[in-house]
Amino acid sequence: MESKQESGVLCHITSLPEQKLSQGYRFVDWLKEKGFSYWQLLPLTPPDEYRSPYASPSAFAGWDDLTKSTQSHAMDDEAHWLEDWALYCAIKDDQNGKPWYEWPDSLKNRNEEALAPYQKKLEPYLQAQRSFNTEWQELRLYANANGVRVIGDVPIFIAHDSADVWAHRELFQLDDDGYPTFVAGVPPDYFSETGQVWETVLYNWDAHREEQWTWWKERMKRMFRLYDIVRIDHFRGFHSNWAIPYPGIDARTGHWQDGPKDELFEQIMRLVESPDQIIAEDLGIIPKEVVAFRQRQQLKGMAVLQFGFTGDLDTNPHHPANILEDQVVYTGTHDNNTAIGWFQSATATEQSRLKSLSIAGENVHETMMRLAQQSKAPIAIIPLQDYLGLGSEARMNTPGQKGQNWGWTFTWRDLER
Repeated sequence: MESKQESGVLCHITSLPEQKLSQGYRFVDWLKEKGFSYWQLLPLTPPDEYRSPYASPSAFAGWDDLTKSTQSHAMDDEAHWLEDWALYCAIKDDQNGKPWYEWPDSLKNRNEEALAPYQKKLEPYLQAQRSFNTEWQELRLYANANGVRVIGDVPIFIAHDSADVWAHRELFQLDDDGYPTFVAGVPPDYFSETGQVWETVLYNWDAHREEQWTWWKERMKRMFRLYDIVRIDHFRGFHSNWAIPYPGIDARTGHWQDGPKDELFEQIMRLVESPDQIIAEDLGIIPKEVVAFRQRQQLKGMAVLQFGFTGDLDTNPHHPANILEDQVVYTGTHDNNTAIGWFQSATATEQSRLKSLSIAGENVHETMMRLAQQSKAPIAIIPLQDYLGLGSEARMNTPGQKGQNWGWTFTWRDLER
C-alpha cells in the first residue's frame, strides 16, 4: 500500500469488537503498524432508536454506553449544553421514555417550578458525560501520540426528540405545540430514486442569526475539542436544504429553502487555525454554487470512487483521473455498499471501466484502494470493510432503510489477515 498520500481508515467505535472506547487503543496500535495517519469515525453522540448516530437526541453529548471507566474530570467548557442534557435525560427517564413534546405542558414548556425537582437528579447524567469525556480524550491523546489524527463527524441535523430542540425551540422550525412544520431530507439522488425523508427538524436560520450564531459556534467548538479534524455532514444544507412538509412520507413533495451560506461559515472559520481542520461532505447532486461556496471557505470536499465509473468519465468528479487536490478521496462511505458488494451489483459498464484500471492479480477492493491512493487527493480514507475485502454482508448502512443498519463489527482475528 505504498503511496505519496496520507491514508486513513473509516471505522466507527461501534464496529470495534466490544463496542467500547477502551478497545480503541488496540485499534490505534494496528493503524500505526499499518502506516495509517487517520482514524475516521461516525458521530459519537447518542444514536436514535434505529441505532443511527445521524439523528441524535443531542448535538453535544457523548454516547456514554461506549465507556467503561468511572474516572472523570470537570467539564468547564461544556456549560452551554451539559445541564440541559442532564435535565432532558432525568425527565425522559421519569416519563418512561416519552419524547419531550409529549410531556406534560409544564415540563414540555420548561416551567421553572416543574423543573426544580429534577435539579436534584442530575448527577448520574452529569457523571456519565464526565466519564465519557475523560475516556475519549485519553484515547484521542493516545492516537495523537502514535501519529494518528482523529476525524470526527458532525451531522448537520438533530432529532426532533432531542435536548437541544427542547431547550431551544425558537431555533428550529416548529409550530406552537412543538411539532415540526417541515422536516429534513433530500430529493432523488445517487442514494435513492425517490429521495430520503430523514425526519430531523430544520433550523430557523433567522433565529440563529439573531442570537449571533451562538448555538452553532458552541457546537463547533465542542467538535474541535473532541476531534483533530471535523467532517461536516450534508454541507450543501448550509447553502440550501430540502424541506419536506410534516409529517413527511415522500421526499418528492419537498422544496429548497435558503441556508445561511458564508454568513455562518465566516463565524465557524474563526474557530479554527486552518481550513484543513474541516472536511465538507458535498456528495449527491451538488450545484456549482455549492462548490463555489465550499471553495470560498477553502474547505476540502469529498470524492467517492464508487460514483466514479458512471456517465461521462471526462466530467465525472469522482473518477480517479478527475479527483483534485481540494478533495479527500474515499473508496466508499458508511452509506455505500462495500467495494466488493458495489462491484457485484454494478452495471456491466461500471465493471468494465474499473477492470480497465486494474493490475493483474488485484482484487476489486485492492484496485479501489490503489486508485484512491494514487489520486491527487492529499488524503485517502478506506472503510475498514474495504481494507479487509468484505462483501455486502459487512455494509454499515443503507440510506432510507430503517433497521438492519449500523450493526457491523469486526473481530481482532479479522485484522490479522
